[in-house]
Amino acid sequence: MKVTAKLVNELRQRTGIGMMDCKKALQEADGDIEKAIIYLRKKGYDRAKKKMDRETTEGAVGSYIHSDNKLGVLVEVNCESDFVARNKEFKDLVKNIAMHIAAADPKYITSDEIPGDIIEREKEIILEQFKDTNKPPEILERIVQGKLKKYYSEVCLWNQPYIKEDKITIEKLVSSYITKFGENIKIRRFARFSIGRS
Repeated sequence: MKVTAKLVNELRQRTGIGMMDCKKALQEADGDIEKAIIYLRKKGYDRAKKKMDRETTEGAVGSYIHSDNKLGVLVEVNCESDFVARNKEFKDLVKNIAMHIAAADPKYITSDEIPGDIIEREKEIILEQFKDTNKPPEILERIVQGKLKKYYSEVCLWNQPYIKEDKITIEKLVSSYITKFGENIKIRRFARFSIGRS
């Protein structure tokens, strides 16, 4: 299928990615826009990872208050430029992250923030559950790592499935915006307030 300027423009509108990258993606996907989006997501995610070390000194504080006024969230999300910080899509991202935090109740941003003693406690609990199974140590280790991964997806914002699209994690969501804006984006901190809970 011929890659037309109209197709390239449509893909650019849908992804926010540059014309040349969109044209290449469409060529790779034989003009199929959905396949081209998958191609860009795969390539873009790699590019996003390279940008994750760049300094972020701009951004926004977002909030979410539940309709009963008994649950609220504040979150600080940083980016590299004031231009991106003022962008409507970036502001929507911040709001959506605040809403996700309200719904999913993470305890940490990433697994790196979990104190070592808590991880050790989780490992002990997992090993205790399997102590009578006579599984070899290497199998037990794989089980422990699998269970820890599940634990991280419950308590770490970065690893949680996004409430609006549970096939992607918050990490993948943020990475897609890093690709879209060409800037690093970081969730710096958050606070979740719930009436009757400390």
